[in-house]
Amino acid sequence: MTLNALWDVSAPAKINVFLHVVGRRADGHHLLQSLFVLLDWADTLHFERRSDGRLQRHDVSVALPADDLCLRAARALQAASGTGCGADISIVKQVPWGAGLGGGSSDAATTLLALNRLWGLNWSRSQLHALGLTLGADVPFFIGGNNAWVEGIGESLTPMAVPEQSFALIKPAVSIETRAVFSHPRLVRDTPRAILEGFDADELLRITAPADGVGWGHNDLQAVAELLHPEVRDAAAVLQSRYGNSRMSGSGSVVFARIVSEASVAPTLDDKLPQGWITKVCRSLSQHPLREWARDEEMQD
Repeated sequence: MTLNALWDVSAPAKINVFLHVVGRRADGHHLLQSLFVLLDWADTLHFERRSDGRLQRHDVSVALPADDLCLRAARALQAASGTGCGADISIVKQVPWGAGLGGGSSDAATTLLALNRLWGLNWSRSQLHALGLTLGADVPFFIGGNNAWVEGIGESLTPMAVPEQSFALIKPAVSIETRAVFSHPRLVRDTPRAILEGFDADELLRITAPADGVGWGHNDLQAVAELLHPEVRDAAAVLQSRYGNSRMSGSGSVVFARIVSEASVAPTLDDKLPQGWITKVCRSLSQHPLREWARDEEMQD
């Protein structure tokens, strides 16, 4: 049966529970180790199939850049598959830009997964994974569909079962450009590699403030982000004082805290915070909502 439309398609955010920069390739790309965890904070996309091959994006909530990752993903899949189909893509944007939550990459991954289904391509996950990596380092994670230990530049994924967690998030008004952080001379680029064997999710989820020396891991980008934008440090201090832990996610401005006890969820998290700051309490997801929209293996002849 040919599909003509897909409505209310989710593009969930993620957090980096830790993020270590362990080296740098000859081409300048940084080598990372991280634990990515999916959140229930999501953009919503709508897709309508077109027979004329045109690709058009419609911004329902906020205006997006003219040539965003979503359109680039659609063009890349259209070209690689040779399909004559097009699509109208509408985006209801909820996940903020420059936050370190992977919002743009998640939109791109959802676009690949949804158009794979809408256009009847039946591409495998590995095919979409390879195409996604050409668009951005975080895109393969969202295509993978599971919480994962991530290595390399984002292409190496080891699924991890993460118990359902709650996290409190604060995004200061500032949005951070990824390039500004990764190009900074103060960035630490030689954190020793960790070996996944022997770790479990509970150990990796023990998050503390950098100065506490308790728990495991850190975000190598946080010190640079706080130097460039002190608001990140201030937001981390708010969460540290309330929940006893805090960490920055990715290369963006969001800081988060693991809520160990549900009784500690503060309904007034945003009290006395500066104007323009966003607060959110999120739950983790066990897998991506579109996990089943791609085949796990190539079909055999």
